[in-house]
Amino acid sequence: MSAHLFVVMGSGETTPTMVTPHQQVFRRLPERPDAVILDTPYGFQENADELSARTQEYFATNVGTPVEVASLRAVDDPQAVEVERAQATIADADWVFIGPGSPTYLLEQLAPTQVPRLLRERLTDGSGATVVSSAAAVTIGSHAIPVYEIYKAGHAPHWRDGLGLLQVLGLDAVLIPHYDNAEGGTHDTRFCYLGERRLRAMEAALPDGTWVLGIDEHTAMEVDLADRSVVVKGRGGLTVRRADGSSEVVPAGETTSLDDLAAAARRTGATPAAAVTSTTAPEETHEPAAHEALLDEVAAHEAAFVEATEAGDADAATAAVLDLDRTIRAWAADSLTGDMREQAIATLRGLVTRLGEFARDGLVDTREVVGPFVELLLDERTAAREAGDYAAADRIRDGLVTRGIEVQDGADGTTWQRKDDA
Repeated sequence: MSAHLFVVMGSGETTPTMVTPHQQVFRRLPERPDAVILDTPYGFQENADELSARTQEYFATNVGTPVEVASLRAVDDPQAVEVERAQATIADADWVFIGPGSPTYLLEQLAPTQVPRLLRERLTDGSGATVVSSAAAVTIGSHAIPVYEIYKAGHAPHWRDGLGLLQVLGLDAVLIPHYDNAEGGTHDTRFCYLGERRLRAMEAALPDGTWVLGIDEHTAMEVDLADRSVVVKGRGGLTVRRADGSSEVVPAGETTSLDDLAAAARRTGATPAAAVTSTTAPEETHEPAAHEALLDEVAAHEAAFVEATEAGDADAATAAVLDLDRTIRAWAADSLTGDMREQAIATLRGLVTRLGEFARDGLVDTREVVGPFVELLLDERTAAREAGDYAAADRIRDGLVTRGIEVQDGADGTTWQRKDDA
């Protein structure tokens, strides 16, 4: 018997941090589930095919479950064959995933179709899992934040009509993912890049009784629709925020229920950040919030490298660099880590350079130590060129040149040599 689940993720849906929550959902479904991802949220992007392929690779390789794509990128005719095909696929699937992209584009494309109705029916009838994250998660309440329009294009704070999936569950709420975002550094980007000032203005425009349900980055809310229980998984927490600015938090590793969340929203005068309820889920442990999980892993590998070099252990230093390379590749499916991935690659280049210095001091031949890592960087450069990212490819080449490595492209491929050997 397949479980009946609704899963909401705040971000990180295709990163290593969310592999376990995905696997736990699939373990509650048939052994070979009919699993599909809907490509609508990012259907306007020129690299939509690449994003779909990367997502499929993540689920097949990291999670261990193959998934297909239900393609519904631009709806010009709601009776078109591709629309009917996508709707039938969504209706019949054991597992449906809708993720990052543009909330506004998703809403506009789904509006003339039967998909909103089918998603509501998936929550009220039958079995299977419906998983939403990032942009798609923004749309599941009574109202949705037009994130790009406000944060990127400078439009005045305003709401769009949402899909109303939370209302089907008895929650008169709007959903805000990326709730604990801290990318702004010197400016407030919490609450899906709104910040406190804009969120307060938008809350004032909500109908009476409508409240905010926030979910942190790299965090999942798993709802068992059979008994209305809620388990919070991942790195952060789930926040009930009321109109008076007070809030209650369910941290990762705890359980509550849909009814308790609704009751928490009706309470007044509660101490901010009080726990909503509950018993600890046996398979979860509470982890501290992490806004830049990739960079946390990079820092750990760099620390391991430093420890190894201080101990004079060339093998351990080499292992740390290889581990960093594997980490960068493991995060490649995530579409939101562009800048952080660049920082990770910069760290990798720096460690390769330090390995060269380590070898130059007499432990082993420089080329034997540096060679494999130069090849790794050249592989990254080749991948960047194939993807059309020539700026990144040039940065890798220039970085090697400044560190004494000459790169030559020829008919037989790319070769390199140290300037000292030229």
